[in-house]
Amino acid sequence: MTLPDGPAQTPITADTVLRYHLCWKRRDLDGVIALYHPDVHYHDFFQNRVLRLAELRDYVRACLPHQAGEEIVHSDRIRVDGCTAFIQYQVTVQGGEGLAVFESSEAITVVDGLIWRVHEYATLVRRAATGTRAAGPRPATSRLGLSPRQLSTMAQDLEHYFKRQRPYLDPELDLQQVAEASGYSRNQISYLLNQVLGQSFYRYVNQARLQHLMASLEHQAVAATIDDLAFSAGFNSLSAFYKCFRAHTGLTPKAYLRQISVRART
Repeated sequence: MTLPDGPAQTPITADTVLRYHLCWKRRDLDGVIALYHPDVHYHDFFQNRVLRLAELRDYVRACLPHQAGEEIVHSDRIRVDGCTAFIQYQVTVQGGEGLAVFESSEAITVVDGLIWRVHEYATLVRRAATGTRAAGPRPATSRLGLSPRQLSTMAQDLEHYFKRQRPYLDPELDLQQVAEASGYSRNQISYLLNQVLGQSFYRYVNQARLQHLMASLEHQAVAATIDDLAFSAGFNSLSAFYKCFRAHTGLTPKAYLRQISVRART
């Protein structure tokens, strides 16, 4: 195909890509799909996949943010040159105490007012509490079927599932149960937690249990002992509870309760 390049093409490309961007922002699935050329090739280099039009509806649906107000943070303005536009953005994936940032860019080619080619690149960049950055190797995720935006959506889905259903109250909760209930595979959840967020499944679950227990301590007059509260929150081992508690607060449960008591009297 001969591409309609040159200055006259620039405003057409700019208009098409802006509408494409706004459809993503508004979570308008039909609007996004309508802007793809019948011969579109969508190259997702993070997954090492090339998607055609028939595959893109499911792909885009899984990538779109599920909640109002969630959107991609652009790190630069959309740049246009002839029939090609360049977009740079960041995707933040957060779950429990884990945080990861993907830096992504797209090169979009427009033909006849429709998106003919997309080349999407993404690199996993971890941010420490100090703000330092260390890029990790590009993961082999093609078998998992996950883009950075899908990983972000999965992290949100997992967090919402834990908040609504409180599966962590079951002391025998395992990865397979969470996968079946949340609609993702064991490998996908394991990859998200271990490779992206840098925490194990059991650490993620125990953090949810600890938050449940801390809410009980802060907002209720509790007659039960803290050990009983730990078991009620789903911990099946006091040693695991004490380790998690100290890592989170820097205090033993006894010292933390004493601190709460002092605050209540002042």
